[in-house]
Amino acid sequence: MTAMQPLTNLRELDVARIRQDFPIFSQPVHGKRLVFLDSAASAQKPRSVMEAERGIYETAYANVHRGVYSLSQRATSEFEAVREKVRRLLNARETREIVFVRGATEAINLVAQSFGRAFLSAGDEVLISHMEHHSNIVPWQMLREEKGVQLRVAPIDDAGELDLETFEKLIGPRTKLIALTHVANALGTVVPIERVIRLAKEHGIPVLVDGCQAVPHQAVDVQALDCDFYVLSGHKLYGPTGIGVLYGKAELLQAMPPWQGGGDMIRSVTFEKTEYNELPWKFEAGTPHIIGAIGLGAAIDYVQSIGYDAIGVHEDALLAYALRELSKINSLRIIGQPRHRSGVISFALGDVHPHDIGTILDQDGICVRAGHHCAQPTMDRFGVSATARASFGIYNDRDDVDALVAGLGKVQEMFRL
Repeated sequence: MTAMQPLTNLRELDVARIRQDFPIFSQPVHGKRLVFLDSAASAQKPRSVMEAERGIYETAYANVHRGVYSLSQRATSEFEAVREKVRRLLNARETREIVFVRGATEAINLVAQSFGRAFLSAGDEVLISHMEHHSNIVPWQMLREEKGVQLRVAPIDDAGELDLETFEKLIGPRTKLIALTHVANALGTVVPIERVIRLAKEHGIPVLVDGCQAVPHQAVDVQALDCDFYVLSGHKLYGPTGIGVLYGKAELLQAMPPWQGGGDMIRSVTFEKTEYNELPWKFEAGTPHIIGAIGLGAAIDYVQSIGYDAIGVHEDALLAYALRELSKINSLRIIGQPRHRSGVISFALGDVHPHDIGTILDQDGICVRAGHHCAQPTMDRFGVSATARASFGIYNDRDDVDALVAGLGKVQEMFRL
């Protein structure tokens, strides 16, 4: 693993230096400098993550938790060390509250299928918002079809912010779970999650927070938030795909039944009865994504070597610059104007289809997302079928924004806007 000197003492991130840590930026795209503005979908990976994954394959690969030989014990030790890194990242009380999953989608499905099946009944309500990712909508709809659980949806206003007054009115005696995003993936809205959780606690309602778009940009303290569940995906945090985390309060996880059966989640098995393993392994059936977990640990090390304070200052300034420059473009409409935004700007340009925008920008090496961003209800709320979306990471700078603006100028010329 390549060591990186902390950057937290710098007023501004040295983005040129950071880009050198990401091998993908050494290549041109269509002969142009790569401008990657799709980190909300999946962030690029620093060299240290790749080296960590390669290193475990070359020096310490074996299955974990099962072997008495030294190679397996070493692999187990490195795998479980990452669980402790995640615990510190989220400031969880203990490592048994950290469950490794394939991603945030699987984490939410785990809660829906385990907590939901065990503790929700027909007529009970799950309260979400209008700006949720599909992964925080569909699992609850599946539970509705299976058990008759009701789904209540809190509205958002024209700025793309949660209507807190209506949200509070939707909390009732049948509300048994609140599941909300921390940062909206299609709008970048930072939800006042602390206030939401305080409201929930006044009514004794557990809260699940989708933190996929928050953790890459800001420090998260699950004890300070007092949320009951918090989920994240490694690939949005500059780590590998196929690895994610479910944080859950130990007392809740302890009471929940496993949702998958197989190896490693058991203590003993007979044909008559199975005794389940302790936390967190009760929820980790089968051989885990060992290499992905090691890569996630390296990604956490990398982000923390830069520091969330420095990341926040840099990205806030970059977002402000991007919003200012994009607002100067004729016929461009930014979707949502939340007071607190993180990482994301969605926009429409005249009546040009977002896929056409994305295709034209690609010719200049600019990568933006085009589509509904797995948030079709959000698109419906703003009267569009799709948007183009620029999302930012630690390797983006004003040159990237300027390239985007210039590329959109070409789109205007082509479509005579």
